[in-house]
Amino acid sequence: MRITGTGHASMRIDTAAGSILCDPWVNPAYFASWFPFPDNSQLDWESLGQVDYLYVSHLHRDHFDAAHLKRFVSKKATVLLPEYPTSQLEDELRDLGFTSFLKTKSDEVHELDGGLKVMIQALISPTDGPIGDSSLWVEHDGIRVLNQNDARPTDLSRFTELGHVHAHMLQFSGAIWYPMVYELPESAKRAFGKQKRDRQFDRTWRYIDDLKASHVFPIAGPPCFLDDELWQFNDIFGDEGNIFPDQGVFLREYAKVGGTNGIVLLPGSVTELTTDGAQTSHPTDVDEFFANKQAHLEEMRVRKAPVIAAEKASWRHPEIDVLGELKKRIEPLLEESIYLAKGVGGPVRFDLVSYDDESVESIVVDFPGKQVRPYADEKVRYRFRTQRELIEHLIFIDEGDWVNSLFLSCRFSAARIGQYNEFVYAFFKCLSEERLQYAEGWYDEHQKSVEAEDTVLGDWTVQRRCPHLKADLSRFGIVEGNVLTCQLHGWKFDLPSGRCLTSVGHSIRAEKTS
Repeated sequence: MRITGTGHASMRIDTAAGSILCDPWVNPAYFASWFPFPDNSQLDWESLGQVDYLYVSHLHRDHFDAAHLKRFVSKKATVLLPEYPTSQLEDELRDLGFTSFLKTKSDEVHELDGGLKVMIQALISPTDGPIGDSSLWVEHDGIRVLNQNDARPTDLSRFTELGHVHAHMLQFSGAIWYPMVYELPESAKRAFGKQKRDRQFDRTWRYIDDLKASHVFPIAGPPCFLDDELWQFNDIFGDEGNIFPDQGVFLREYAKVGGTNGIVLLPGSVTELTTDGAQTSHPTDVDEFFANKQAHLEEMRVRKAPVIAAEKASWRHPEIDVLGELKKRIEPLLEESIYLAKGVGGPVRFDLVSYDDESVESIVVDFPGKQVRPYADEKVRYRFRTQRELIEHLIFIDEGDWVNSLFLSCRFSAARIGQYNEFVYAFFKCLSEERLQYAEGWYDEHQKSVEAEDTVLGDWTVQRRCPHLKADLSRFGIVEGNVLTCQLHGWKFDLPSGRCLTSVGHSIRAEKTS
């Protein structure tokens, strides 16, 4: 089996029974904030796109690059489609010209021509990706690969029971806006960032230890930030709180925990994988490349500046009545929302900064009042501040997922009073009736289910499944004093009271056993 690195979470898998292209991403994403690093735009995509199968793990724009898919990927390719609760991924791929789809069943092995076997595990909670994330397992001639990309399964047991995995591809770096955008003292941001960075690595080590693959490939990050406004987010300043470590950092940290089987895929790297080993050739020396990371970024920044400028020129739509359009689009969803609206529990304020940065229009999405209205000088627990043209553009393109656009762009600042609230972000990724109804139904089922099984952690008996996304706490739970931490997402619970210390709307059942 040959694995060709094509950048970020993308790779091409070649076997005697066919080829699979996974998650090709080249063009900037999220308001031209994210770019693949190392740069993959100069690969021979005309050839790389001639494949038998296409796998797009989910709709995040650093995995689903519509312009690139339309131009470079053969429309004769059969799409390996995850089993998602909504049809949006299939619909968008059909709009790009793809017509052949293998609609997989989650956790079921599908045998293709020539003995090629695939299995896709779909994660379908409203907080998994843009309502859905997935992992791809591939087997041919006794060689098995798991492309976990940035999916976070509660465990990997379904994959381990299919036989020893020879190559494990998984995320290790950040892919979020926290804590950088929060209006906090720099010392607090650094401390929170270091906590997140440490959790990212801890979670990665746990997955690697669970699967025990022959070889580990760090993928799906980090992006790079080439706009001057975002340049500080690149991990080139020696900041221990930066959440975007690169593959070179991964190898160093992995070595500290005894890892010796890591393989980096640069764009153009090729690994020949057998049941006995792996031989990898690179287009350039890996250590030298990351040692000169800042120089590579500086060169990319100059080369991509016209791309960023062109994107920025397209965002302004002064003809749009932002308040009126938001009322028209969001108020009907507020009327239909029960669980999400209750979970948010109060008004959310958006401060829209004018083109000249001289004035601010403040708009409130009032969840209890079920309306969008001008800010009335009241106290709010959640506030976002961004440029007016970004909201204008979201309205102009009828974007139904502000997480997969505005928030991941990091082109905003945020403030909150109290804990993180997952329902705020869940709502703003569900700005369509189909998505909202799915999310409401999921939370209804999730909150009504009673978790009867227990596990013992130290001196405490607790429900076995995390109240957040049902991670197995017998494996991911760590108790320190009276605080339980679920290492899958870093959520914390006060065991004597059951109260969640990380977010609102979740509690845990626990009692002291000794």
